[in-house]
Amino acid sequence: MSANVFSLFDRIRLVRAALLLTALGLQTAAQAQTPQMNLQRMQLSAGMHLLDVQLALTPEQRQIGLMWRKEMPQHEGMLFVFEQPARQCFWMRNTLLPLTAAFVDDDGTIVNLADMKPQNDDSHCSAKPVRFVLEMNQGWFAKRNIQAGYKLGGAAFKR
Repeated sequence: MSANVFSLFDRIRLVRAALLLTALGLQTAAQAQTPQMNLQRMQLSAGMHLLDVQLALTPEQRQIGLMWRKEMPQHEGMLFVFEQPARQCFWMRNTLLPLTAAFVDDDGTIVNLADMKPQNDDSHCSAKPVRFVLEMNQGWFAKRNIQAGYKLGGAAFKR
């Protein structure tokens, strides 16, 4: 009998813990549905085109990226900055806008581009290790005939 009572208390504790974790998870999920709008910004250039980009500098900022954004002006984007060059792979979970990712070398040279569909878990990766990924509205690079090998300008690319 005492084993059954102990088991019942254990079950109650487990249910309480599960409810608490679920409540915390729901709170975190609700907070995550808020787009990042107040990140540090930087100006980049692509020839005569000036870009106003938000900087995703921390792991949390990079993880959220442009999730939950419903619109983004054509001259804006997000620059993901990593500490070390690595093969970077991006997906579009919880991202509502169609985007193009430019995988960018330390000197600002675009290594490769990838068009990405909204709310899709397909991975889009850099062709080689890079420290930067610039996300813009899909079509922005194509409309300006900007392809792999094109060099972007900005303080991020000057070491």
